[in-house]
Amino acid sequence: MTSSKSPRPDEQSEGFSKIRKHPSSRVVLLSAVAGVALTGALANSFIFPYPSNALAETVTPAAQGASFADVVDRVRGAVVSVKVKVTEEADSEDGKPDVPQLSPEDPMEKFFKRFGQQGAPGMPHKPKTQQAQGSGFIISSDGYVVTNNHVVEHGSDVTLVMDDGKTTVTAKVVGTDKKTDLALLKINEGGNYPFVDFASAAPRVGDWVIAVGNPFGLGGTVTAGIVSARGRDIGAGPYDDFLQIDAPVNRGNSGGPTFNAAGQVVGVNTAIFSPSGGSVGIGFAIPADTVKSVIAQLKDKGAVARGWIGVQIQPVTAEIADSLGLKTPKGALVAEAQANSPAQEAGIKSGDVILGVDGEKVEGPRELARKIAGLGPNAKADLTVWHGGSEKTVSVKLGVLPPDKEAKAETDTQSDRSVLASLGLSLAPAAAVPGAGKEGVVIAEIDPDGAAAQKGLKVGDVIVEAGGHAVSKPSDITSVMSDAKKDGHKAVLLRVKSPEGMRFVAIATSPAG
Repeated sequence: MTSSKSPRPDEQSEGFSKIRKHPSSRVVLLSAVAGVALTGALANSFIFPYPSNALAETVTPAAQGASFADVVDRVRGAVVSVKVKVTEEADSEDGKPDVPQLSPEDPMEKFFKRFGQQGAPGMPHKPKTQQAQGSGFIISSDGYVVTNNHVVEHGSDVTLVMDDGKTTVTAKVVGTDKKTDLALLKINEGGNYPFVDFASAAPRVGDWVIAVGNPFGLGGTVTAGIVSARGRDIGAGPYDDFLQIDAPVNRGNSGGPTFNAAGQVVGVNTAIFSPSGGSVGIGFAIPADTVKSVIAQLKDKGAVARGWIGVQIQPVTAEIADSLGLKTPKGALVAEAQANSPAQEAGIKSGDVILGVDGEKVEGPRELARKIAGLGPNAKADLTVWHGGSEKTVSVKLGVLPPDKEAKAETDTQSDRSVLASLGLSLAPAAAVPGAGKEGVVIAEIDPDGAAAQKGLKVGDVIVEAGGHAVSKPSDITSVMSDAKKDGHKAVLLRVKSPEGMRFVAIATSPAG
C-alpha cells in the first residue's frame, strides 16, 4: 500500500542499504495503490505499483513432478483480497492548496472566481480517494484476518474479496503494529469462515513453501519455491527476522500467506528484492512465530507491548572484542544504560557486553532487541554479561518499551602531541569549550585521512572515557593508550558522545602510517 506521503518515515532511514547490491536494485512491498506515485524518503526503496509483468520468469517447479494441488485446494478458501479506501491528504497543513494569494485586481483572481473553485486561493483542497490493495488470510472460523500493516495503515472502509472473486465482506481493523508490519482485521458479517493454522515449527532452509495470494480480487494465485535463508535483516524495522524464499510472489500479495507442504502458515509475504520491480526469486516473509506473538496481543489489547531494559547498544567489532579481552566479536556492547532503566537498576554499565538472554547466546544488537522485546513487559530475564574481563549473570525485570521515542586547550607535552598527531586529532577539555559539557575532551580538529576519522570520529565529538577510565584532558587519552600498548592491547576503547548519542569506538594503539 502506498500514498503520496511516505508511509513509514519512522522506520526507514537505512533504506534497505544492507541488501542493495546494484544502484537499480530495490526492495518492493507487494501491495499496490492505483494511480498514486510514491514520493519522499522511501522512493528509492519502495515502488508502487510496479510493472504489470511482475510475475516472475523464474518459476521453481516441484521436484520429480510432485503436485501441490491437494494442499492448495485445502487452503485457498482462507486467502482473501484486501481492498482499502485511501484518502489523499491536503497539500498544506491548513487544508488549503499551496497556491499564491491573488489581489482582487489580478486578472487570474477573476478567472478562479468564475471557473472555479478547484484551485482558487482560500478554497479548501478536495481530497482524492484511491484504492489500496493487498492480500490476507483468515485464521479463525469467526473471521479474524491477518495482513500487512502497510496495506491498511493509511486507509479506511476495508473490504475483503473472497477466493471466488465475487463474494465481498466488510471488515474492521482490530490493531496494527508498524514495527513488524502486521495488522489484524475482523470480518463484520457473522459466519463460519474457512481458516488456516500456523505451523508449530519453523521451516528449514531448503524446505518447500507455497506462496498464495488474492491480488486485486481476481481469485487466488499460487507459486512455489524453497526457503533460501532465515533471519534476514532487510532494514524494514527494528525486529527484522525475515524468511527469504525463492517462490515468485505476485503483485498485490502483501499480507498473503506462505505455506509449508502440509498447508500450515510459515510466514506472511511482505516484500521482494528486485532490480526492476518484478520478482527475481528473492522474497521476504515474516515468520509464523513472530506473527503468532504479535497477532495474539493485537487480538487481546489492540496493540503490542514489548519488553525493555533501557540500553543503547552497538555491535562488537574485532577491535572492540580485543580491547575488552573477548575471544570472539559477538554480543551487544552497551554504550549507555539509561537513567532509571531496568538495566541501570540491575547494575549494567557502559562497556558491558550482553552475550546471552536466559541461556541463549546473542550474536548481535538486533538479536538482543528481538529477544528482549519478545519477552514482554514485567518479565524476568537472566542476562549473561561480560563485565570487567569476566562473565557474570545479571537478573533484570523488564519494563515497557516507551513509544517511539550538546576554548582553551591545555599545554600538552611533546609526547602527547605526537600520539594525538598519529591519530589525526587535536583535543581540548570539554569544560573549556562552550556547549560541550563538563566531562571529557572535545575533538577540536581532525585529519580527514587520519586513523580517528576512519573510525567515524568527527569535530565536536566528546570523548568521555578511554579504556574504561574517565578523561578530562588530552594527556589522559595518551596515557591510557600508552599503558594499553605496554600491556599488549592492540586497541583502546573510547566512549564517545555525539548528537546521535553515546557509542564506543576502538582506536588502534599503533595507528598505521
